[in-house]
Amino acid sequence: MLAGPGWLVERPVELDLVELEWAGDSPCYAFPAQVDVTGLLPLSDQGVRYRDYSRAVRDLVRPRLLENRLSYRLTGVAAGRGGGLRLRFGRTTFFEGFNLRQLLAHEFKRAWLVSGRATPRIADLPLRQAVGDPFDPERLLMSPGITTLTIRRGGIGEGASFVLHERDGGKVADGGGLCHPMPAGEFQPSSSAPEDVERDFSLWRNIMREYSEEFLGNPEHDGGGPRSIDYAHDEPFARFEAARGRGSFRVWHCGLVIEPLELNVQQLTVAVIDAPEYDELFEGVVAVNDEGWIVGQGDARHIPFTPDAIDRLEPRLSAGGLILLRLAWRHRRVILGG
Repeated sequence: MLAGPGWLVERPVELDLVELEWAGDSPCYAFPAQVDVTGLLPLSDQGVRYRDYSRAVRDLVRPRLLENRLSYRLTGVAAGRGGGLRLRFGRTTFFEGFNLRQLLAHEFKRAWLVSGRATPRIADLPLRQAVGDPFDPERLLMSPGITTLTIRRGGIGEGASFVLHERDGGKVADGGGLCHPMPAGEFQPSSSAPEDVERDFSLWRNIMREYSEEFLGNPEHDGGGPRSIDYAHDEPFARFEAARGRGSFRVWHCGLVIEPLELNVQQLTVAVIDAPEYDELFEGVVAVNDEGWIVGQGDARHIPFTPDAIDRLEPRLSAGGLILLRLAWRHRRVILGG
């Protein structure tokens, strides 16, 4: 994983120290017009090239979850108060970012194969070359999802433990077969309704919805209900809010990273939940959800938060998941206290 200048905070900061600014209706992303990507797109069974990767994946892979939802687009990163970050966002869609990332990855693979599996030259990667600086949100379309490492802080005589999720390649559009911290998801509003786009412009509310879906198995909060979410009164959000207000559910932000192949940006966060609170909030945790399953069975679903456990799991982990676990361990005294 890579990080741009100022993308990683010196030490994890409380989630509220990450300031979000709304850029309004920022200009649409300008795809590099001088780059011909036709040859990167797959053929249909009729020999016609697909227009984009999202349509090809829908037809050929058929994952259960593949929707072109409105997403928040990162347009600026700056230092914020208290050692945190100030992030500016506008609008994009999931498919817009997904299609660009797939083109970048397949361009690299084609050049790698043509070169006899040697590292391609940048001149052989015209799309990547046109993007230029991958840390500049004006040059690269960025829609940074949120990956949250969930740590259960044990009581007396117990150590800390964490939860991992194995993504099912038959259900998700990317990352299938890899283990990843749980929950994780795109930074999106619950619907495209203007009131929801404004109300859901919150890292915490996005994280809460992912807990509801991935830990508790609730249907995806996609705006299909008769009204908007009332985070103060609807469950499980009211219980999450109360736990955070008591200080037994704390969330930390570690910054942003970018995956070098697809140039996919992620926000790295860590939730530390006291054992009694965790056990009550997630008493009904599901073993399998719409995106995969929790690693292990029974009590073994809690993986000891130790360097040995992280080392053993490394071959199965996504790159973003591994760097988040390493960062959390490095800063364990900050996030766990003491």
